[in-house]
Amino acid sequence: MAAACDAEVVIAGGGPVGMGLAIELGQRGVRTIVVERYPQPQPIPKGQNLTQRTMEHFHFWGAEAQLRAARTIPKEYGIGGLTAHGTLLGPHSYDWLQRDLVKPYYFTGNERLPQYATEAVLRERVAQLPSVQTVYGWEAKAVVQDADGVTITIAERGGSGERVLRSAYVVGADGARSLVREQAGITQTRTDHDRMMVLLVFRSHGLHQLLERYPGKSYYNVLQPELKGYWKFFGRVDLGSTWFFHAPVPPGTTRDNFDFTAYLQDAVGAPFDVEFEHIGFWDLRFMLADRYRRGRVFVAGDAAHSHPPYGGYGVNSGLEDARNLGWKLAATLQGWGGERLLDSYDAERRPVFASTISDFIARSIDTDREFLDAHDPARDKAAFEAAWNARAQGAVGEVHAFEPHYEGSPVVWDSAGRSSSAKGSHRFDARPGHHLAPALLPSGRNVYEEFGTGYTLLAFGASAQEVQAFSDAAAAQSLPLTVVQAQGPGEQERYNARLVLVRPDQFVAWVGSGAEVEGDQAREVLQVAAGVPVEVATA
Repeated sequence: MAAACDAEVVIAGGGPVGMGLAIELGQRGVRTIVVERYPQPQPIPKGQNLTQRTMEHFHFWGAEAQLRAARTIPKEYGIGGLTAHGTLLGPHSYDWLQRDLVKPYYFTGNERLPQYATEAVLRERVAQLPSVQTVYGWEAKAVVQDADGVTITIAERGGSGERVLRSAYVVGADGARSLVREQAGITQTRTDHDRMMVLLVFRSHGLHQLLERYPGKSYYNVLQPELKGYWKFFGRVDLGSTWFFHAPVPPGTTRDNFDFTAYLQDAVGAPFDVEFEHIGFWDLRFMLADRYRRGRVFVAGDAAHSHPPYGGYGVNSGLEDARNLGWKLAATLQGWGGERLLDSYDAERRPVFASTISDFIARSIDTDREFLDAHDPARDKAAFEAAWNARAQGAVGEVHAFEPHYEGSPVVWDSAGRSSSAKGSHRFDARPGHHLAPALLPSGRNVYEEFGTGYTLLAFGASAQEVQAFSDAAAAQSLPLTVVQAQGPGEQERYNARLVLVRPDQFVAWVGSGAEVEGDQAREVLQVAAGVPVEVATA
């Protein structure tokens, strides 16, 4: 890279996604600059539900303990939710999106805290990394790329300052109205649901008292027939006083022409005290960038995809973008990853979010609307309750079905004819393209405690010749490879494989369970996984 470069990667946007990406890069020694418009995190409580998978990121970013210490709700509340019909205090409700059900398939437990608290933890971790520089109070103004790098002009927000930065790559993590995406010429496909939504942040001790009948719940959504499948959605910011609320409102609604207190009380089914801290509006729509990469420019998080806040998919998807892209950029800059590896960021992450939209969020709206049209307890109570109980069982299945995977990826072995998706199944056996479940080894340590920062080869009963073949092939490619061996009974047996190649993001790149692996095959497996041209052995 030319000496004139200010950084290897410039990240426009220092919200959770931008900061997560900076940590992933910074821990790998990649010189990175983060440009963030706000000097301090903005105190709007969004993106609160952090899944077990997201907490794995914080574990490997060295920030898990700090994040858990910053929580604003007691641990026993988890991120459990509830769905109610008519009102929250009515007779019909069930548990919803109980992600604790899939905890055995992940190394860490879930967490819940406001996004601004998450951002504060990420900022503190970034400040500890010498290879990452932060520029607060500035934002991207222009992005121009050429064959050798990217020039990004940044401007002082609210001031007259202007700087020009040069880097090998630029990542736009600058939100749904991303300037980086526009400047790179990345188009987007938008689906407008023609719904105006309100976001309320309010204080109420009375609401906490009313909802004490539902212990351990942190968020609640209410289905009402007149909303046609769209929710009234409550969430706790802390325990006892502060709440947020999303719901559709009539077109033309303003802060002054609508009775928001009555709207809240109608959803709950009882009067309670309300003191508003924030009233804002947004349009309900889905957006998916038509590509996540254009040359040396990438987009991530809301710059790549956005959707209504249904089910906590947004911030978790964005942080997975950061994890996926970060190690791939580092691998390419450090010489052991190829262009196919960078291309795989789009090939893996974009289909997953398209599936998240169609198979989970939009489908949920459609399913709720169809249910409300077909079933009414006032019309036929028995039929309603039978259908309602069936929905409750279906909610359990949905948690297990949300299992993003990268089948079909160009850097995952045996992916021909498959496609990446958010829809899958949680299993313990190791499958190419899928997240690896944790396992206790005979030593008493978890396999997650043994992973290296590059690829990891799990060798459980494999021969010394096979292990050596992979070690030699990795050395020839300058590819970082950690070998973990285990003999004897243990949870690793549920992987159903002698050899498992695990990527730096804990997804499986290849599984070997058949014939003995020789040198040529080991080399080819690693070349595919790293996205470099495969060298075909000649006789």
